[in-house]
Amino acid sequence: MHTNQPVHELVDLTDPTFNVLLNVSEEEARERVASGEAGRVREIDGHFAIVARGTGVESSRIRLARSLSVPMRYFVVKRVAGPALVVAHRIDAIQAWLASEGLEDQFHPSYTRMVPAHYVTEIALVGCPDPNPTYRRYFAPQRERLGTDPVEIGSAYLGALAAETTKWLNRIPGDAPIGVCFSGGIDSGAVFLVTYHAMLAKGMNPSRLKAFTLSVDGGGADVDQARRFLTAMDLGLFLEVIDVPEAWVDYRDAIRVMEDYKPLDVQAGAMMSALCRGIRERYPEWKHLIDGDGGDENLKDYPIEENPELTIRSVLNNRMLYHEGWGVDSIKHSLVYSGGLSRGCTRCFAPAAARGFECFSPFTLPNVVEVAEGIPFIALTDWSHDRLYQLKGEVVSRGVEAVTGLSMPVFEKRRFQHGAVAEDRFVDRFPASPQAYRRSFEALFQA
Repeated sequence: MHTNQPVHELVDLTDPTFNVLLNVSEEEARERVASGEAGRVREIDGHFAIVARGTGVESSRIRLARSLSVPMRYFVVKRVAGPALVVAHRIDAIQAWLASEGLEDQFHPSYTRMVPAHYVTEIALVGCPDPNPTYRRYFAPQRERLGTDPVEIGSAYLGALAAETTKWLNRIPGDAPIGVCFSGGIDSGAVFLVTYHAMLAKGMNPSRLKAFTLSVDGGGADVDQARRFLTAMDLGLFLEVIDVPEAWVDYRDAIRVMEDYKPLDVQAGAMMSALCRGIRERYPEWKHLIDGDGGDENLKDYPIEENPELTIRSVLNNRMLYHEGWGVDSIKHSLVYSGGLSRGCTRCFAPAAARGFECFSPFTLPNVVEVAEGIPFIALTDWSHDRLYQLKGEVVSRGVEAVTGLSMPVFEKRRFQHGAVAEDRFVDRFPASPQAYRRSFEALFQA
């Protein structure tokens, strides 16, 4: 056994086309990650998952960093010549590479590790035993720094969203069609209106834009909600309903695509898979999608009562709890799966990538999350659940009006998976027991 031997090989299976870099080149972003300097990594604007080797005396150190929307995993391989590190977006890509090298006996999905979002993960492999990775936070937004005026909060929050959306529009081809994953809810509604406004402001042709709403076998409440939203804005011509057969909503296939088993994320991922499949079959060349994923996390808009591990104090007192989970220093932090949206990002990323889409979620960008974390939630809610749940509609609608001049309608919160299918059919498509999802996941990697 070789000991105290540096990394012999770095196998980078990540796809750079998944990186949406808004202010630096791919080469510069990689150099910033290689440096390990948290401040320089924070300055990278966009969605990314990057692995790079340190330089000079630090050439034995591998550094990995990712944003919320792009997953990244790694696996330590034992070779005679020394340890190797395999990095990929997916578990099955790591498994396939090991099999191609005759090393499949080393593989188990639980041996893979997910890079947590918002940290530079540093690995210094020196043989047996390998030291644990170290984590250096590169994104640490200041909490509760804003005032309590909802108009000012909304202006800052939606202003950041508009700025990031405009940067994204600037980087894609001027004739490329753009699809909004649209339910008529607060987040997808804000994204649609901000995108529409930004396109007009830049003199772009708004006919490139569509609002895609999923309906399973003609059912679900989202179609009516989406139609009411756009009709109220006199923008109904942008609505396009993607009606798919119920058989396309398959939780087992969603688990395969996402490589995860968390019920709520799998349910959302199954609907996203159906939507992407429907769009792809209708529009074989379509590439660019934009959605509102991350808006619930930013404004802490999840029913706390449904999770026995949470209280309103834990939600409001812990920085980015819904984005990152309990944090890398917590016993609750999963090395295999990270936590929060850092883990759950596969519900959008994986179905979109599987169908050849680039899916952009402006709510998950650090510049937008930073504003959200600055909201004084405690002062605005006084620890009231009801006030917290009402806050998002007020902040976002006022922000949309301040940024675009449009008064958007606000409807009651409903999860994506619940709005796209009739209520009585939902229970037939998704099992009630979490164990059913876990068993389906475990079956993926059985010999």
